[in-house]
Amino acid sequence: MKKVVDVVPYSYLPFFSGGQKSIALFLEYLASETDLIVVGTCDNDQQLVKGYKLLPWLKKQSVRRYIDIGLIEQLSSLFRKETIATVIWEHPYFFWLAKILKKKTGIRTVFHTHNIEHLRFRSNGKWWWPLLRQYEKWCFQSADFIFFISEEDRMFAIEHWGIERENCMEVPFGVAIKEYPKDKAFCRDKIAFAHSIANNEKIFLFNGLLDYKPNLDALLAILNEINPILIATEGFWYKIIVCGKRLPEEFDGLKDYADKNIIYAGFVDDIETYFKGADLFLNPVQSGGGIKTKMVESIGFGTSVVATSSGAHGISKSSCDNKLFVVLDNDWAAFAKAIIENANNTEPTPQKYYEYYYWGNIARRVAASL
Repeated sequence: MKKVVDVVPYSYLPFFSGGQKSIALFLEYLASETDLIVVGTCDNDQQLVKGYKLLPWLKKQSVRRYIDIGLIEQLSSLFRKETIATVIWEHPYFFWLAKILKKKTGIRTVFHTHNIEHLRFRSNGKWWWPLLRQYEKWCFQSADFIFFISEEDRMFAIEHWGIERENCMEVPFGVAIKEYPKDKAFCRDKIAFAHSIANNEKIFLFNGLLDYKPNLDALLAILNEINPILIATEGFWYKIIVCGKRLPEEFDGLKDYADKNIIYAGFVDDIETYFKGADLFLNPVQSGGGIKTKMVESIGFGTSVVATSSGAHGISKSSCDNKLFVVLDNDWAAFAKAIIENANNTEPTPQKYYEYYYWGNIARRVAASL
């Protein structure tokens, strides 16, 4: 098996966000296809490591972590001792270190980018995004190979930064399920019982870290724009379940919306049950960039998605068939209409979706590229 080192610049075990989960599952499945060593932060839980060796060499404090020149000799020695031929860098944050090590050891350098970061920060209104754009350009132009999370990001790099097509590939956020689930009805009954939802009521789901501005803005769109239209629709019975940590205190657990078909479930341990049991997943996100990982998981668990154009960015639409319904950003009347029209959609997720998005298949494609 090929020997590979992967450098992860932040804690990901246990995972709480979609980004952390993406790293954890990518490494778990890649370990089944390669002889993998991960260099990570010292605050990861070693008991959660699956199939690879985790070296806790990166400092917990972020500023010190990113300027630690001692990593030059540590990693150089590791590459020599283990005869490592390829190093994968998660995100471009350690570009300076990657460049030094490439010159010092000649190791094949691969960057695994989870967003075009400067576009994400531009959408969030950060003034310094042009500086990050130049940094990313230098980083990717110096790489031997690049993993992009979507075909849109890959084509952006090819067209704007001159990256050669043969030097990059798409490595999407995946799902840990190989086929359409058979327990959707059971899961619906389970969450309906837990939240006193009637048999004639549709279940719609929204999920995410709720103090992250793009997610909070999406929640506000549901509460103030979309839900009033649904409530006014005669004969349309439903509940919207909101799952996620860190809802700001001023929302008071969404108690003011309890009589408006909104259920706040908070953080749930069995989010897969909610994905499977819902009739639709709602994704009215309009900023933040990158792949909306919950949407990928939702379709994997057999639940259709209604999304804005921004919310659907990066997903392989040709793999989804009739499991993804996209409306223009800010057109909340169209969003509500799409919910009403597709609330009864029971079409299974096509098998081609799992061929593309199953982590095992993704890991095999990555290993072949190495």
